[in-house]
Amino acid sequence: MEFVQSGAVDTHSTFTGPDQPMWINGEPVASVTGEWRDVQNPARRGTVITRVPASGVEDVNLAVAAAKAAFPAWRSTHFSERARALLQIADEIEARADDFARLTSLDTGNALRTQARPEVTSLVSLFRYFAGVAGEVKGVTLPAGDNQLQYTRREPLGVVAAILPWNSPLMIAGFKVPAALAAGNTVVLKAADDAPLTILLLAAVCNQFLPKGVLNALTGRGSLIGSALADHPDVDKVSFTGSTEVGRTVARQAGQRLAHMSLELGGKNPNIVFPDGVDDQLLDGLLLASRFTRQGQSCTAGSRLFLHEDIYDEVLGSLVDKLGSLTVGDPLDEASDMGAVINQKQFDAIDGYLVEGRENKEMTVALGGTAPSDGPLTEGYYHLPTIFSGGRNDFRLAREEIFGPVLVAIPWKDVDDVVRMANDSHYGLAAFVWSHNLDNALNTAHRLEAGWVQVNQGGGQVAGQSYGGYKQSGMGREASLEGMLEGFTQIKQVNVRLRA
Repeated sequence: MEFVQSGAVDTHSTFTGPDQPMWINGEPVASVTGEWRDVQNPARRGTVITRVPASGVEDVNLAVAAAKAAFPAWRSTHFSERARALLQIADEIEARADDFARLTSLDTGNALRTQARPEVTSLVSLFRYFAGVAGEVKGVTLPAGDNQLQYTRREPLGVVAAILPWNSPLMIAGFKVPAALAAGNTVVLKAADDAPLTILLLAAVCNQFLPKGVLNALTGRGSLIGSALADHPDVDKVSFTGSTEVGRTVARQAGQRLAHMSLELGGKNPNIVFPDGVDDQLLDGLLLASRFTRQGQSCTAGSRLFLHEDIYDEVLGSLVDKLGSLTVGDPLDEASDMGAVINQKQFDAIDGYLVEGRENKEMTVALGGTAPSDGPLTEGYYHLPTIFSGGRNDFRLAREEIFGPVLVAIPWKDVDDVVRMANDSHYGLAAFVWSHNLDNALNTAHRLEAGWVQVNQGGGQVAGQSYGGYKQSGMGREASLEGMLEGFTQIKQVNVRLRA
């Protein structure tokens, strides 16, 4: 296995050398204090890729002030001009797709072929989609008397703080940034602590085409910077993607001052396979749905696999063979199907669940179950695909979001029972149903308590389709016209008396 060596990352900024700037008021800047923090390579423990600013509250104040100052002119810009800027950004990202994809692999540990390139493609699609619907930010005229004109306006909220996770930073930025900008808001992006580099590159590209202050990007500790943004009186909307635990904290802070907010949080998603769902596409679909090629580091991972008892052994055996053939290795190697998990903390958390699974005498390790103990994979934060067989829905491994390549297979025989088990979770983000009997498939999909349900497919989010969760998986919707209108605008009612 060949690993990427440390070195400078070219973001085409005015900074040279190994240090990468953040962006405030259209300029690449260091932090006010001049402090920097290392960004490490997940594929090679302890290897520093580069450094980014360790920003503080003063930097937050500067970024929010820049966004606030830029807001009046940006909200007054005709939607066609805002759309033009988004299309220019999309074209530039597409032209530099390989730069973005390789930096994504280096930054996050996600495999270049299976994850990084598709993520860049999604980002381009999202910018183009929201450019296309920018003109749909409009109100309605209401029926009234002859001397009345009554209508509504949809107006932007103001300054949006977009707080990003480390697992798919570009795609999640694509859910938030172009929607907010298309609607006339200005943005302060908070890059994830452990994967900030692609967001800095995105900010560099955006600032080629946007007025100063319209998009700002900060790096630094989430507990400090994210908290300061959620508390800031001039931040009108907080859009957060991350764990449910951190989401609660963000909600308390933003809610204390009654700020607008949307939260896309965790998931422990059911994968329900009916006997008539078995075909030659099922295994590929389950591989996609379980997000193994993203090391299971996805809130939409279908990590509870409910297999009907009539096909349990058949599907499980085939899936073990399928996952066992995946190549785990250097994220930048075209041959790799899976890369590395993000950091030591996540590596250890996953390992703790593996220990618990092995010690549970009611379950069997069908595949994996331990981290690599020798060879080149020990040089990075690598975990192997793992399946525990014979699980129960009340086991901790079936209830908590592991955020790793771990699947718990659970047998079922009664539709009502499997729906009950699927819904027996405080999460409600995604679900997957596999059946070619449309009655089974659609009735089950409609009964599931999840905001995003796929039938006979396991792919990711698509621009234009509303995405978001039920229960403790969050509030609000993204990636769609509905998400833009509900999440980044507010309605003003205007009543006018006309002279007779």
